[in-house]
Amino acid sequence: MGRALGILRCCLALALALPPLPAAPRGPALRPRRQPRPGGRSADTACKNRPLDLLFIVDSSRSVRPEEFEKVKLFLSEMIDTLDVGERTTRVAVVNYASTVRVEFPLRTHFDRASLKEAVSRIAPLSAGTMTGLAIRTAMEEVFTEEMGARPATFSIPRVVIVVTDGRPQDQVQGVAASARTAGIEIYAVGVGRADVQSLRMMASEPLDEHVFYVETYGVIEKLTSRFKETFCAVSVCALGSHGCQQLCVTAGASHLCDCWEGYTLNLDKRTCSAVDPCAPGRHECDQICVSNNSSHVCDCYEGYTLNPDKKTCSAMDMCAPGRHDCAQVCLRNDGSYSCGCYEGYTLNPDKKTCSGFGVCAPGTYGWYQVCVSDHTCDCYGGFILNSDDKTCSRAITSSLVTAEESCKCEAIAALQDSVTSRLEALSTKYILFLT
Repeated sequence: MGRALGILRCCLALALALPPLPAAPRGPALRPRRQPRPGGRSADTACKNRPLDLLFIVDSSRSVRPEEFEKVKLFLSEMIDTLDVGERTTRVAVVNYASTVRVEFPLRTHFDRASLKEAVSRIAPLSAGTMTGLAIRTAMEEVFTEEMGARPATFSIPRVVIVVTDGRPQDQVQGVAASARTAGIEIYAVGVGRADVQSLRMMASEPLDEHVFYVETYGVIEKLTSRFKETFCAVSVCALGSHGCQQLCVTAGASHLCDCWEGYTLNLDKRTCSAVDPCAPGRHECDQICVSNNSSHVCDCYEGYTLNPDKKTCSAMDMCAPGRHDCAQVCLRNDGSYSCGCYEGYTLNPDKKTCSGFGVCAPGTYGWYQVCVSDHTCDCYGGFILNSDDKTCSRAITSSLVTAEESCKCEAIAALQDSVTSRLEALSTKYILFLT
C-alpha cells in the first residue's frame, strides 16, 4: 500500500511540473496543412516555385487601419521571398484599390526580390470605398497584357491573382470574376476579419476549398505564406510517386502526363496501358508477312520467296534451282512457284511430277519410212540407205562384180525385200486409216 502511494505522489509531481498545452485556435481561420507523404521530402526541399505571372490585388479601403495595411505589405514581402523571381521565372505586379484603383507596378518592372520588396514598402493606402470588381477588371485590361509584361498565352505561364480584402465589395464582382477566370486567370481570395465569405467564393476559382482562405486578423495573415508556397511549388509529381500512371510518368511543366513502354498503348483513361499488336496495319514494315513475337515482331515471306538481308522485304527465289523441285524431267518457273513438264515424246503422269513415253515409233508418228528408232531417228532395212531427209530410204547400189548364181540370189533377195516392203507399206497404210 505504501509503495502504491509513493508512485501516485511521483506521478502527481510530474504532472504539476509539465507546462500547460497551448490553446486550440478559434474560428475558421486556417485549414490544417497537408502533411508530407511518408518517406517523402518536405515542400522546402522537394520542389521549386514554378514560373508565374502573379498579381496581388490589395484592399486599402478605410476599414483597413494603417498598421493593418503594414501587415499586408509584410505579407507581400514574405510571399516575394518564397518566389523564384526573374524575367524568365516569376514576375510580380501589385494593384492597390479602394474606391479607385491604382497599378502600383506592372509585371514588366521588377525582376529581382530586392527591388520588388522596396517597391512594396513604398505603397500607401487609398482609403474610401471597396471597388473589388473594378480592381479585377483593371487586372484584365491593364496588367495581364503583353505590353505591361504578361507573357504570351503560347508560353503556358499561369496567370494568377491573389485578392486580399477585409470587407464586402461595393460593386459587382461575380460577372467580372467569371470573365477573368474564362480568360485563363486563376483567382485566390483571402478574407480578413469582417470579409464577406460569399463574395470571396464568387471571386475565387474552383475548387473553392483550395482557392478561398480566411484569417481572423491581419496579425496572422503572414501564416498564409507557407500555404501559398506549397500551392505555387512546382512539385515533381513523377518524382514523388503520386501520379497514378501505370507504367511511365512524364513531367510536363507544372503538370505531368502518363505514357507507356514500347509495345503498349495508353488507354482512354490516360493512366493505364494495354499491349498493342505489333503486326497491326501501319505498325510494321514487313513486305509480306508479319509474325508477332510478344511485344515485338519479325518479318517472313510467302512460299517461293526469301527474306532479304534487311529483314523486311522479300525476293522471289529460283524454285527450279537444283534441290528445290521434284520434277522428273523439266521444271517450269511460275512467279514464285513452279510446275513440272516432260521432254518431247513424253507425257506428265497424274502425280504432276514424273513422265511416261507415249510411243514415238507408232505408225504415223515422226514421219519415219522403214525403221523407227526410239530416240526419234529413222533407219533403213538391209540393202537400203537413209536419204538426206533423214526419213526415207533408197536402194543401195553396189559396184562389186558377182557371179550369175550370186546375181540370181541377189535378185531373189531383192524381190523378197520388195515384196516384204510392199506388204509392210500396205499394213502401215491400213493402220493409219484405222487410226484416223
